[in-house]
Amino acid sequence: MESITFTINGLTVTAPAGSTILEAARSAGIYIPTLCYHPDLVPEGACRLCIVEASGARGLVASCCYPVSEGMVVKTNTTKVREARKMVMELLLANHPKDCLACPKNGDCELQSMASALGVRTRRFDGGEMKIHTIDDSNPCLVRDQEKCILCGRCIRVCRDIQKMNVYSFIKRGFHTMVAPAFEEDLSRVACTYCGQCASLCPTAAIRERDDTERVWDAIHDPEKVVVCQVAPSVRVALGEEMGMEPGSIVTGKLVAGLKSLGFDKVFDTDFSADLTIMEEGHEFLDRLQNHGVLPMITSCSPGWVNMCELKYPDQLPHLSTAKSPQGMFGAIVKTYWAEMTNTNPAKIVCVSIMPCTAKKAECVRPQLRDSGYQDVDISITTRELGRMLREDGINFNQLSDSDFDNPLGTGSGAGVIFGTSGGVMEAALRTVADVVTGENLKDIVYTAVRGLYQTKEATLNIAGHKIRIAVCNSLGAAQTMMDKVRNGTAEYDFIEIMACPGGCIGGGGQPIPTSMEIKKKRMEALYRIDDMSQLRKSHDNPRIQALYHDWLGKPLGEKAHQLLHTYYIAQKR
Repeated sequence: MESITFTINGLTVTAPAGSTILEAARSAGIYIPTLCYHPDLVPEGACRLCIVEASGARGLVASCCYPVSEGMVVKTNTTKVREARKMVMELLLANHPKDCLACPKNGDCELQSMASALGVRTRRFDGGEMKIHTIDDSNPCLVRDQEKCILCGRCIRVCRDIQKMNVYSFIKRGFHTMVAPAFEEDLSRVACTYCGQCASLCPTAAIRERDDTERVWDAIHDPEKVVVCQVAPSVRVALGEEMGMEPGSIVTGKLVAGLKSLGFDKVFDTDFSADLTIMEEGHEFLDRLQNHGVLPMITSCSPGWVNMCELKYPDQLPHLSTAKSPQGMFGAIVKTYWAEMTNTNPAKIVCVSIMPCTAKKAECVRPQLRDSGYQDVDISITTRELGRMLREDGINFNQLSDSDFDNPLGTGSGAGVIFGTSGGVMEAALRTVADVVTGENLKDIVYTAVRGLYQTKEATLNIAGHKIRIAVCNSLGAAQTMMDKVRNGTAEYDFIEIMACPGGCIGGGGQPIPTSMEIKKKRMEALYRIDDMSQLRKSHDNPRIQALYHDWLGKPLGEKAHQLLHTYYIAQKR
């Protein structure tokens, strides 16, 4: 690749041709502030905080968009640059609410951090007209507060370019410019999947997850309630970031100890119900394959993806597996099987899920997920919300001794763990399907073809003489490309895994901020390390799953399993 040599602040720097000044500077360890830039998005140069002086340019240039050239001289810290950046920040703050101490993003706000880094300590332009907007909290997942919006456009770009849902755009002009859905409708009235990628990338609290932590505290402190929680696979490799640890830190034992310290009566593992999902979904796939069912079969664990299919591809709903997500299966089992085992009144059980996902909040209230006779999962909180609860309770997370999940719903396999990354559901299913088809305990259980963070992966596998054509998609943009092929009959696959978020659950809309492909890669690698170290690596080998079927459910796809563990989908019209 052709290289360009130039200087930044007197330092000679070599960068690939086509690099922007910002990319080259960061590779050389030179800091340039920015708010609108994100490494996973196309640069837009909206915030102007990254301005620099560059030889040959007329005036200051936005370094996130300006390409380097041979012999260019760049200066990032001159008086002119520093004063211009301060002015930009002061103008942003002039129209920003003054509630930083009470803001949900306090301590995690890029605007706040940037103002501090630039030395802006006072509001020079104070007392002028302020934008006044109502808060959109019309849905169970996301809250939009336009008074905190700085018009960086990150939410627009991630929704338009990566998720391809096009929910947001800039509307109006000048001082009255704002980010909004068409006709300024609430999110509950537009085709939003609640994937939360907009909240994950928003540098302020203009878009954030709905905070349900008070509901959890109220349940924990209610002596009449039995409060149990389930923890999703990807949370154990992400929560550490909320507590000041490096991305990809595996904190399973400390996570369980922290939850018990908060006051949960039982701490269970969603890996258990991920294994249960594989038992049902894997056998469903075999049933479709052998009995001429609707193919390709598509996984249904990701509620953001399910929402999108119901919104944009309602005619393709028969392709979705009827198996509930691990969250949904767990809720049904805890309020039936576990309640019966422990002689606990299910009406007193509060089932809380800790998820990487904002869309799980909407999944909880789906009317289809009440097969236990109650709302199967009562409350879903994100990894970020759990981090806030741990900090609020004063828990020294790093000093906690490791603790184990409670049984019988606390034992999961390595196959259940890798549910948390793109390709993991497919690989977990193949481990079980291969054993069922061959009738053997196969030793070769690693399916590298489905691993990695590429948006679409394809492979043809030979299992006991049967060719199985598979595909794995992550991001709603990739999903739509795939679904267009399914709709027009050109998708020549038997089994497709789709995750709404880039990277799968490791990149969920409720995961710690900041997030980037580099951080997601570290979380993904951590999940595969857990799988490698696991004694159990196949869902059907989980003794707790075996006991559940033997003692209570009967068999996969049986009458009781179908009643509690399967669901149906309906077209959404918004």
